[in-house]
Amino acid sequence: MTTSTGRCRLSALLVAGLLLGGCTSWQRVGDPRTPSAEESLMQLFNPGALYRSLGRMVATGQVPFVATVAFVPGAGDSTTALIGVSLTNRSFSFTRAGDLYEAGYRVEYVLGRPGASPITVRTEDVIRVPSLQEALRTDESVLLQQEIMVPPGSYDLTIRITDRETTASGVAIDSVAVPAFPEGSFTAPILVYEVAGRGSRRDPLDIVLNPRGSLAYGGDTLLIYLEGVGYRGPATVPVQVRDEFDSVIVTTEVRFTGSREVESQILRIAPDSSPLGQLQVIVGDDGATKSSSGVVSFSGDWVITNFDDLLSLLRYFGEGNRLGQMRDASPSARADLWRDFYRVTDPNRQTPENERLDSYFSRLALANTQFRDEGIAGWRTDRGEVFITFGPPDQLYNATPTSQGRFVIWAYNDLRTELTFQDLSGFGRYRLTTESRSEFERVKGRVQVVAPEM
Repeated sequence: MTTSTGRCRLSALLVAGLLLGGCTSWQRVGDPRTPSAEESLMQLFNPGALYRSLGRMVATGQVPFVATVAFVPGAGDSTTALIGVSLTNRSFSFTRAGDLYEAGYRVEYVLGRPGASPITVRTEDVIRVPSLQEALRTDESVLLQQEIMVPPGSYDLTIRITDRETTASGVAIDSVAVPAFPEGSFTAPILVYEVAGRGSRRDPLDIVLNPRGSLAYGGDTLLIYLEGVGYRGPATVPVQVRDEFDSVIVTTEVRFTGSREVESQILRIAPDSSPLGQLQVIVGDDGATKSSSGVVSFSGDWVITNFDDLLSLLRYFGEGNRLGQMRDASPSARADLWRDFYRVTDPNRQTPENERLDSYFSRLALANTQFRDEGIAGWRTDRGEVFITFGPPDQLYNATPTSQGRFVIWAYNDLRTELTFQDLSGFGRYRLTTESRSEFERVKGRVQVVAPEM
């Protein structure tokens, strides 16, 4: 028997307030190493590798997504598989529909194993957003969720998501071990955005998974959900949170009373001094442990886990005074300074994301791809700098080669400026001319938006 429910969210989610467990603060222990600049940049430009290392399913194909699978006790001896998928609006092709923009999609979930018919669930839906800007969002703007009741055992899980407009699709495949939940057992820890507990195996579970397991440095609260099943009396189960260097940053425990068939526990871990990088949540003792992994970065949407690398990447962002304060601050003060920086530079504080920072990092990633032929990282080139600061030009002119080399001219109509890049070497290494560098700095100082203090 297969049962299913679907869920789609069209905005980045804030953590809900329902808390059945206590509040524990984390702190880093010792002085562990930090990722190299190269590792941090690879995480930003290719986060799929990081999510795979966290045990997530990462799609290949034209519709990118990240997925996770969690398991809770189902009715009788069955198990409920919870499949959560994280996408961006930009993964789909939107078309105008009256005052809105729409994108239709199909999702297919298949759990197969030898000697048995596959368990297949197919759904389709339409995403509607009010503006083209919303349709082009690159943050975690779509969450899909599916519940499938299955017998315990080993399966191959296939998730396929198809854009109905273009028929482009993305596919992720992984082997999953569906556990049984006998009396006196507990689930693996589940990272969530929202959850309400339950009291029996037959009760529905109101939950919103955090598919990427990503948390924003200095901002998000880590919510961990787990269930104890069929305890006959009081029991205590230890919980640890470890960083990527295996240092223990949280030690706590959950207590089961044996008063219900299913006992829900929610741990709320407040990021008083959040450690950047990967985290592992381990439940149980040496005899029987279950774990899940997540990552703390400067945003849930762009994965950067090294403070110095973040400041380097923000070199074209403006806000020089605030960046300098963070650069000079002690490690203990940086979290508060980052929270203040994030708030002050946010152009729309009615939404959880910082649109200005998201746009900046989207252009940075594009520049790193488009201008990588000069022998240095694309975002570090002169063309990369201008692209990240102003965006793509309205017109681009390739001038005829002269004795002074080749020239490329970028025109920005709204800024009423033209900038000239010169290739003196003949190998495609374009630099702003002296006059254009001065013009660029002048226009940049005029148009860079500085949010007011609040």
